[in-house]
Amino acid sequence: MSSEMDAYVIDEFGGPNAFERRSVAVPDPDPDEIRVEVVASSVNPVDYKIRGGHIPDFAPAFPATLGCDVAGVVDAVGEDVDAFEPGDEVYGMPGGAGRQGALADYVVGHAGTFAHAPESIPLEDSAALPVVALTAWEMLADKGSVDVGDDVLVYGATGGVGHVGVQLADWFGATVTATGSTAEKRSLAADLGADATVDYTATSVESYVDEHAGGVGFDLVFDPVGDDHLNASFEAVRPFGSVVTTESSDADGVDLSPMHATSLSLGVVLVILPVLLGEGQERVGNELETIASLVDKGAVAPHVDERYAFADVADAHRRAEAGDFVGKLLLVNE
Repeated sequence: MSSEMDAYVIDEFGGPNAFERRSVAVPDPDPDEIRVEVVASSVNPVDYKIRGGHIPDFAPAFPATLGCDVAGVVDAVGEDVDAFEPGDEVYGMPGGAGRQGALADYVVGHAGTFAHAPESIPLEDSAALPVVALTAWEMLADKGSVDVGDDVLVYGATGGVGHVGVQLADWFGATVTATGSTAEKRSLAADLGADATVDYTATSVESYVDEHAGGVGFDLVFDPVGDDHLNASFEAVRPFGSVVTTESSDADGVDLSPMHATSLSLGVVLVILPVLLGEGQERVGNELETIASLVDKGAVAPHVDERYAFADVADAHRRAEAGDFVGKLLLVNE
């Protein structure tokens, strides 16, 4: 094979046009790593936040190859790896934050950050899953605990994390109420498994708590939006209930006193932490194996709004930042 590959890199933080196609060296896997020929990646908020310089501590070294999600075919394995072999179809979260990512012909990463891809969906579609499905899983099965019959409220129910959260909460046996700002989004949430939907832009928290949580509050509020949504989450959850979220660093004006007043539990998830720390990466692969099994059972499916070629990564980032989509935006290595 050639010693060079195409990669889409940034030399400094900036807007979507910061990406440049460049020929770089094909990376070799370390003993505990695998190399994957990239079929697809996708866009997550962490990707455009890194690109824009909003979370500089998460950025790979410049010139930086972004893209946390990946699906592809194993090309080479390190000498200490026995879980994979060349030719295996895999998906994972090996880099894009902390180390070089997937917007290239090949990516290397710790074997523990990969799992065998679901067999029931196209390989490229599985690239829509790692970051969002890991986040939703950890919110519901790690930071939170959902039992059959629990009342669960899902904010942002048709976003990347939210659309998987609806499906997982439904699979856990919860009664799911999902929020959406448009009729189309609420219809999609219902198709994903929500038992009830709410237009949060026209309905007060008190009203949907009365209608869908007996006036007492939801057992768990699933909030992948964070920031000022946390105030609404604390208002919507029952005493001794749980709020799980992904972002709170920009939560200006959030009042944490309800946590004490009603003995709430708050869980915050950052799934890329094992990659950033360079330790505990096996957690990623183990959870991805579980998610793949749920996909193959029909319990979870990624909703891909649109597909972009790697060459159109700037357009994909613009749309991702604008937010005018549902589910995920896929990046395909054409």
